[in-house]
Amino acid sequence: MDKKVLLIGTLDTKGREFDFLNGILNKNGINTIVMDCGVLGKPFFKPDISRYEVALSGGTGIEYLQSEKDRGHSMEVMMKGVLELTGKLYSEGKICGIMGIGGGSGTNLACSGMKVLPTGFPKIMVSTMASGNTQTYIGEKDIMMVYSVADILGLNRVTRAIISNAAAAMVGIIEFREKAKKELKKPGAAGHAADEVSKPLIAATMMGATTQCLTYTKSYLEERGFEVVAFHTTGSGGRAMENLISDGSVNGVLDITTTEIMNTIAGGVFPVGKERISTAASMGIPIVVSCGALDFVNFWTGQIPEKYRNRTFHQHNPVAVLMRTSMEENKKAARVIAERLNKARGPAAVVIPLKGFSSYDAVGMPFFDPAADMAFIESLEQNISRDVEIFKYKYHINDPEFAEKVAGCLIKKL
Repeated sequence: MDKKVLLIGTLDTKGREFDFLNGILNKNGINTIVMDCGVLGKPFFKPDISRYEVALSGGTGIEYLQSEKDRGHSMEVMMKGVLELTGKLYSEGKICGIMGIGGGSGTNLACSGMKVLPTGFPKIMVSTMASGNTQTYIGEKDIMMVYSVADILGLNRVTRAIISNAAAAMVGIIEFREKAKKELKKPGAAGHAADEVSKPLIAATMMGATTQCLTYTKSYLEERGFEVVAFHTTGSGGRAMENLISDGSVNGVLDITTTEIMNTIAGGVFPVGKERISTAASMGIPIVVSCGALDFVNFWTGQIPEKYRNRTFHQHNPVAVLMRTSMEENKKAARVIAERLNKARGPAAVVIPLKGFSSYDAVGMPFFDPAADMAFIESLEQNISRDVEIFKYKYHINDPEFAEKVAGCLIKKL
């Protein structure tokens, strides 16, 4: 196998641990490229990519960082270098996996490189930070975080066992992937995986309150030769979808559940950035948008802002509470969606269910409010470009008939 596993870390403070990891991989037939991101101390062993190369790729000489002794600035420079060099190694086809070992700084350094790699590329991080909130390190990438249990200060029975497990996981992943490639090369072995990869890929959004719609939609599209990847609209889910779209592997977007837009407007716990909806629009990828779950904002139980105390709420589950959106909030959401779709460089449309936006927005349910829903629709119609089509159907969002309409609309635009 020509490709190698990239190991990223500080060989002055974590050199023994990386030497141990490197040895396990090599003994199991996995070649490596070791990148040293240390700044001050002497590396425990000679790396393949030196700290000098990393610093220069980050825009500064290592000697200057050593003399400056500014930890924050050193981290910034070395992270830029890691990102630059990792992306280059991947684009040149030289690596088949990536691993890191570290505390807070080491985790930031290695994960900065992991984040530049596409979904599905093997990424394993052994970290002291893996037992807490890992959002800062993982972002929306499929990084496997292994909690080190003990702090990473030399080798002992705990760190040896955990580093060995992480190495074994990488060996297993690579061996499995290589075996799968060989199987696909055999005469007449097209295989299920190969068939799936050849299908047009549709990115879609869902939440519990719109699950029925996505279930019907997925079946409808799959029966017609498409592959569907659904994203849970929890803020990170929407960002993950936008990342996948930006990778260039998505053929069409079915953004049925746009509740993250409302969470951003009203201060809910599932906000997203300006890239939401905008990525597909700017890339010219066909996109069909709906208003799934725009009838509510998500909060954690016991953490509702004081200004909302007199609003209508529903306890979704023991840890989450939902707040019914107002007419003004719906108008704002419509303006945001219209503004982003108006910049679409490819086919774009909005498909609206006139009988309710979620399972809670239906006759007899706590958020049923046709006037609030109509505020969204009227605002959208006032602000949307003529180039973006609007379709309205007298169905609830979770009706099978609506799912068929929204899926059919996207198919026509592909």
